[in-house]
Amino acid sequence: MKKLFTIFLITLTILSCNLNQNAYAVNVRLKDISHIEGIRDNQLVGYGVVVGLSGTGDNSRSTQITNQAMLSNLGTIINSSNDIKKGNTAAVRVTANIPPFAKNGDKIDVVVSSLADAKSLEGGVLVQTQLLAPNGEVIAVAQGPLSTGGADVSSGGSSTRTSIVTSGRVPNGAIVERDIYTEIGDDFGLRLILNKSDFTMAAKIASTISNTLAPSKAVDGSTIQINIPEKFLDDKIRFISILENIKVQNGDSVAKVIINERTGTIVIGNEVKLSPAAIAHGNLTVTVSSKTEVSQPNPFSDGNTALLQNNEVTIEKEEGKIIEVPSNTNLSELVRALNTIGVSPYDLISILQALKAAGSLQATLEII
Repeated sequence: MKKLFTIFLITLTILSCNLNQNAYAVNVRLKDISHIEGIRDNQLVGYGVVVGLSGTGDNSRSTQITNQAMLSNLGTIINSSNDIKKGNTAAVRVTANIPPFAKNGDKIDVVVSSLADAKSLEGGVLVQTQLLAPNGEVIAVAQGPLSTGGADVSSGGSSTRTSIVTSGRVPNGAIVERDIYTEIGDDFGLRLILNKSDFTMAAKIASTISNTLAPSKAVDGSTIQINIPEKFLDDKIRFISILENIKVQNGDSVAKVIINERTGTIVIGNEVKLSPAAIAHGNLTVTVSSKTEVSQPNPFSDGNTALLQNNEVTIEKEEGKIIEVPSNTNLSELVRALNTIGVSPYDLISILQALKAAGSLQATLEII
């Protein structure tokens, strides 16, 4: 059996450095980083039944009662819900997002998820289900065969599953029953909302719009108030089309390092700044090996043959390496320096956390 112990020593000194913020600046359209206030999706939800399952449905009493009520609405009289066989149907929750400006007759996708103990919805068909808005109004009606995108098969105590089959989708499975009215601004203007709050970007966008299209003002870190010129008051759609294609320079993002410790993934933004630092990295490897030997007693003695475990311990210590990160170090130089001492992604996570704790890493460290 082998055990590996790695010891990291990080020695840091704190100074300051300055990077060129415009080196990685790019021009982006407003439609890619913002949206008009009030133009948004809406969520719908409903309760329904999936039928046609091959014994993989649920055994819920409520599902039997639902089936009895559904059949009664169709003119079929069933004296007791117990007369309905369990296992071939499943109670489900149906959800959907309806886009803005949806019209009567449009079709949208729905997601169907099991509510009880159904083993699989594979091969099932969703029976007509009403989809409700939060205010209880029926917005759409869903129905159709499910696509689970996988299989769950078991036989003789063995089973195999390629994906989760207790939920699925019905592509274009819901028909919108009423128009979705979406108000765009007011009689004189509208508000542009940034997808990510940033005071610098809000001020820059407001200035760009004012210089090219219409008077604008940044209200806060994510909102720009725009006054629609008189010539566009009766043609807001054309105004918005021009507005959303305006390009601004996007180079002032917050310096951030994203770390996923589960996968060892590290993403470092281009605005990350690093003060000069000295990083020492040494590996101490302790190997414990076990060897089995046979112990034989002396001839004509009363001893017994026995198995003995002889443990051998060896220690290998690599020479520690110190990498000095000088002033004005950019991101590529930092990564290149760390690569020269054989730093793995998991080692780099520890180093970045220590740099942040010491104040050398001038960025937000976010662990997901």
